[in-house]
Amino acid sequence: MKRYFAGLSRDTFLLALASLFSDISTEMLYPVLPVFLTDTLGAKPTVIGVIEGIAVAAQNVVQGFSGWLSDKLQRRKPIALAGYIVGAVSKPIIGLSTTWTQVLGARSLDRLAAGTRSAPRDALVAASARPEDRGKAFGLEGIGDNLGAFLGPLIAIALIAGFAVEIRSIFVLAIIPGLLAAVMILMVHEGGSSPKRKTILDLNVRHFPSGYWRYLGVTAIFGLGNSSNSFLILRTRNLGASLTKTVLIYAVFNLVAALASYPAGYLSDYLGRKQMLVISFVVFLVVYSGFGSVSDVRLISLLFILYGVFQGTYRAVGKTLATDFVSAEMRASGVGLFSATVGLSGLFASIIGGELWTRYGPASTFLFGAAMSAAGTAAAVLLIRKTAT
Repeated sequence: MKRYFAGLSRDTFLLALASLFSDISTEMLYPVLPVFLTDTLGAKPTVIGVIEGIAVAAQNVVQGFSGWLSDKLQRRKPIALAGYIVGAVSKPIIGLSTTWTQVLGARSLDRLAAGTRSAPRDALVAASARPEDRGKAFGLEGIGDNLGAFLGPLIAIALIAGFAVEIRSIFVLAIIPGLLAAVMILMVHEGGSSPKRKTILDLNVRHFPSGYWRYLGVTAIFGLGNSSNSFLILRTRNLGASLTKTVLIYAVFNLVAALASYPAGYLSDYLGRKQMLVISFVVFLVVYSGFGSVSDVRLISLLFILYGVFQGTYRAVGKTLATDFVSAEMRASGVGLFSATVGLSGLFASIIGGELWTRYGPASTFLFGAAMSAAGTAAAVLLIRKTAT
């Protein structure tokens, strides 16, 4: 067991705990935010889409900038810490809101904070282990992130159903794990650096190797089919699963993603990042093809759980590969641009997927995603070559 976790530092575990606590804080709100908006504030269902669309877009846009700023200052910890603190404080503000526009502001602040901390945190993760153990480092961080996504909704449901906690109080209580995440970051040691060069406002694109840009192209192609998980949830519900069963399936999906993250990162250190990335794309292809053609709830449940394998693998290996292509002083910018590419292509995928669903039915959304994953797989095989590290 010691050998399985060999090469990981104290900082690696602290960063994984930060992701665990922050995702518990965020996902505690997952089952209650739509109810809070519609039942408590009387907002229309379309408002939910507006709020989430703006909030996610804000998160995606700021990731590239926070990576640039982190590289410009050659400081990761202060920017990540600020993001965790602001994210924690924004949760109670949502609960104290009396109009949906106030929720929009607080929710956007939360996602801006998440985008701000993402790239510098990932740069800290990459720096916490040797290059040959970097996959394991991101895999461990992925365990924390996905396990938090599993525990958060269950904690919220337990507080409401088991302890009769009012819905507004859930938002207030979410500050506790959020602040614990900030404490974990505070305990991380960031060593000094002697950068050979500093970035400028255009991210000094000439310093990114061609292989990195090819990798971003592969990510964008695949990402155009990787639409919101909401479509998988909606498909499960439409095929007859109860709300309780659907939430349970979603929770198990996050648990599987957490369990898959570290083995995927571990294997990428030994088998290669490209091989594990291609495997994750193929798993996605199988899942989306199944969602587009299967109508049995039991099979859909199994596919949703298999989707957790993709989620855990892609999250760990995708970020690791992004950091492999770039030098240490450009690492936050590299992973920030990668995350922004994932987010923005996913936003377009969700728009396309929603339009296909409305015009041609659910199967078209998933078959389009499967086709794009096939294109992404082919692009990965042809375009991804040797990395910088």
